[in-house]
Amino acid sequence: MNLFNYYWYFKSALPIKFCDDVIQYGLQKEEAIATTGDFMDKKLNKKEVRNLKNTRNSDIVWLDETWIYNEILPYVHLANKQAGWNFQWERTEEAQFTKYKLNQHYDWHCDSWRSPYNKPNTPHHGKIRKLSMTCQLSDGSEYEGGELEFDARNYDPPMRDESKHVMKAKQILPKGSIVVFPSFVWHRVKPITKGSRYSLVVWNLGNPFK
Repeated sequence: MNLFNYYWYFKSALPIKFCDDVIQYGLQKEEAIATTGDFMDKKLNKKEVRNLKNTRNSDIVWLDETWIYNEILPYVHLANKQAGWNFQWERTEEAQFTKYKLNQHYDWHCDSWRSPYNKPNTPHHGKIRKLSMTCQLSDGSEYEGGELEFDARNYDPPMRDESKHVMKAKQILPKGSIVVFPSFVWHRVKPITKGSRYSLVVWNLGNPFK
């Protein structure tokens, strides 16, 4: 699907106190290694952990708090309208508090899965990820590296040139900034070279596209 807007941002949208409260709350929780779909819901051996970290290396905490959703979800609705996507969506997954420390990263990926959720007797059953959202909890001055980048991939593969086709989301570096994008858009977080980057990610679900 070709889009006119591959992401939509709100610079310095969230109160600094909210960002600090989420960071403090997330740091109090037990963290886990961030996984990908191929490694989801299974106990990993050492080789699998190494393979996973080649693609994704970060630590996460799941947060399911009404006060968080109340603050961030209005921006998902607003971006969906202002960007001209107008996707149907109705549910939000648990929020993911993500920590990127020295050398941690997340290589090219998209958030949507190959098929709808197969979770009978749950609200997610039959739904797909349609809109992803990342909240910048750290300020860009607190770390180096860790750039969030997008790749539209709407060109012939032999013509791929990152210098021309990769979009760098520099607009969201200030603390409290938000970026919303269709979950099928490819993106990455480059390795952290100094400091730590904290972010909050949510995925918003709806019926499969028709």
